[in-house]
Amino acid sequence: MIESRIQSFLPLKTQWFHIMLSLAGEEQHGYGIMQEVLQRTVGKVRLWPATLYGSIKRLIEADLIEESSDRPAPELDDARRRYYRLTPLGLRVLNAECERLQELVQAIHTKQRIFPDRG
Repeated sequence: MIESRIQSFLPLKTQWFHIMLSLAGEEQHGYGIMQEVLQRTVGKVRLWPATLYGSIKRLIEADLIEESSDRPAPELDDARRRYYRLTPLGLRVLNAECERLQELVQAIHTKQRIFPDRG
């Protein structure tokens, strides 16, 4: 039952994958997620606010992420910020997607050994 629910999310939408990967291991607020994705992808993926917050809304509705009540110290934070974290289901879905992507990369490497570039 849970396994079929996990599989129902795969493959993850690109923006969902990047948001969830940003939340792996730490809670983040929206702007922090945007900055991490931009840095991690060396500017190749840019999540604009409308895309980010629309995706966050849908990820919450899907029970893949949730808003966190944990807050940094008030002097280190803006009270208007909302922080997000992966749910247990979200972590399982992210792990399944990472495994799926690793299998694809392995298939590419295998294919390249069979048909090396002759260029």
